[in-house]
Amino acid sequence: MEIKHGILQRFKMIYILIIGATLCIFVLLVKIQFSPKWSEKSKIFEIVEKPVQARRGTICAADGSPLAASIPQYSLRMDLTVPPLKKYFARDVDSLAWMLSRFFRDKSASAYRHSLMDAYRRGDRYFLISSREVNYDELRRIKKFPIFRNGQFKGGLITEQNYERIYPLGNLESRTLGKMKEGVSDGMPAQVGAFGLEESFEEVLKGEAGLAENGNVSGRSMDIHLEEPVDGCDLITTLDVKLQDQVSYSLRKMLEKTRAKYGTAILMEVKTGDIKAISNYGRNSGGQLVQGYQNYALGAAGCTDPGSTFKLASLMAAMEDDKIDTSTIVDTENGVWVNKKWKVTDSDHDKAGGHGKITAKRVFEVSSNIGVAKLITQNYAGEEMDFFKRIHQFGLDVPVHVGISGEGAPYINHPGEKTWSGVSLTQISYGYEMRMTPIQILAFYNAVANDGCLMQPRLVKAVMEEGEIRESFGTRTIKRSICSNSTLRQAQAMLEGVVINGTGKGLKAANYKIAGKTGTAQVANKNEGYSHNGRKVYQASFAGYFPADAPRYSCIVVVNKPLGDYYGASVAGPVFKQIADYVYAYEMGLNSDFEYHGAEMKEDYPGLAAGRKRDMARILDELGIMNGWSLFKSEWVEAQREDDGVALVSREIKPGMIPNVKGMGVTDAVYLLEKSGLRVSLRGFGRVKSQSLRAGDPMKRGQNIVITLG
Repeated sequence: MEIKHGILQRFKMIYILIIGATLCIFVLLVKIQFSPKWSEKSKIFEIVEKPVQARRGTICAADGSPLAASIPQYSLRMDLTVPPLKKYFARDVDSLAWMLSRFFRDKSASAYRHSLMDAYRRGDRYFLISSREVNYDELRRIKKFPIFRNGQFKGGLITEQNYERIYPLGNLESRTLGKMKEGVSDGMPAQVGAFGLEESFEEVLKGEAGLAENGNVSGRSMDIHLEEPVDGCDLITTLDVKLQDQVSYSLRKMLEKTRAKYGTAILMEVKTGDIKAISNYGRNSGGQLVQGYQNYALGAAGCTDPGSTFKLASLMAAMEDDKIDTSTIVDTENGVWVNKKWKVTDSDHDKAGGHGKITAKRVFEVSSNIGVAKLITQNYAGEEMDFFKRIHQFGLDVPVHVGISGEGAPYINHPGEKTWSGVSLTQISYGYEMRMTPIQILAFYNAVANDGCLMQPRLVKAVMEEGEIRESFGTRTIKRSICSNSTLRQAQAMLEGVVINGTGKGLKAANYKIAGKTGTAQVANKNEGYSHNGRKVYQASFAGYFPADAPRYSCIVVVNKPLGDYYGASVAGPVFKQIADYVYAYEMGLNSDFEYHGAEMKEDYPGLAAGRKRDMARILDELGIMNGWSLFKSEWVEAQREDDGVALVSREIKPGMIPNVKGMGVTDAVYLLEKSGLRVSLRGFGRVKSQSLRAGDPMKRGQNIVITLG
């Protein structure tokens, strides 16, 4: 018994010890679990899944040059716990702080040293070096800084790649291309398209995010990719960079001159409906003229009464119904006509005293409101719906569906509406009681130029995936013919007549013919009707095509609320003419005696170039064709021809302005542009033939510029 009792006592003691040890272990586990020290250390071994950003697709011009692109950017962090850092951190931290301060220029070297020392004492594994991200070239320089030059695992430098959306041509047409905003993509926070093509083609541009695990590998935080991201597809648009630049330039100059509220211009290829250029300018709340402020060309903001440009549709409807032809006589009286107590006036009645009895063709040429109103109201009295059937036949009461969200929907008052009155048809005949966007008017004029074939305006030609066409968007014919050949020929003759001896006669070109129609409309203010502060406000426009005898391009220009002169012929017409002159000189024409009246274009003398003064002087001196040194201090010069040789003249480089690198060799051009703070992309070989950013315009550091060599 005593032996048995002793054995039981020993078992009890062992049991108690086991229970006690178990309790101690449990207490220690709880303590470790909730200990801040060990909780922090456990993070070293924590594995976290994170998304890997995909590269967003590029939006390209028709020739493939980038209009919107995503370039890699790197955020910089530092792991100050890597063991090798103990050897040289104290020795090199001052040098590193000085280099970082000199590179980022955001705070002093002592401030950088203080933050690095604090992070080192804390044992920070993910210290943010700077809030500014860097590009690849900058990263290569930073990797050569003290401490970081010891390599990836000894210097503690951690880089995280992100993508920055850039627009190489600046805001050349940001409202059409779009911009980015903070949003949600695939259930996670991300940059998404805010408007324009960026928004409309979000699904194909964004790509698919990948997946990575972030954990500790050999004492260093690293990402291990589980699923690689799939880059977004590219868009090929119909836009031409050079034409876009000229259209924007011509429009902006007129808006600055007239101090207008906003303006838009669209250039379209007649046979295809391809939009080659589209420009929008508006004034912000501070009154500054801003490109891409609203999409006045396509969107609701530009959906207004078109005014006299609609007269073409009115007269074509009556011609198509065999009610009139161009020889039909109508009495415009003395420029004032009262219809059911509604007074209709011609814009020049106070000067011309009215046009009296004239033909329908002349009515159109002089833009007589009375003539058009009488021809329509007298011929469609009681048959108003027949008129609207023709307008529908012309495609003017439906959106054109360019492919950008937010397109303005057309509206035309018609019988049955609460707003219909006894004078509604009168006002509609010359472009009131309706809302249309410039692109809708242009599509109609383009059909007249295209022998009656109504094309759907096209802005995107294809979606590309890894260099291959994934989806193409061909030209689309909406209607083979909007009218008979007889109506079409009469309409074309009327449009040519406007420029030959009508309201647009000041727009005649020496080497080619323009066909078009001026438009001047009073602009309604939703709060004050057709006046603002007691003053009438207007919208000037011009729609047409060129060359008139073999149409290649159609174009519309709209200038809203210009101050001073407000007629379409003197405000919108000159912009149209300048665009047409440039296109003719640039693409079609080509007589040596052609006098160009558009943007300034310097003669490119064969064999002459630009570059550093010392290099240019040496070459020209050796050739024996230089008149001698010009006395100026400029480092950069260009060679200009004189009667008895060649002289070097200064090419001034102003800080904060886009440099002029035309004519330079690629080495000089890239050096000068990058020194100015621009990011350079090259196309072609040889000397610089053109540059995407206009020389002399204000620049922003980091802005992208494309230079074409040839």
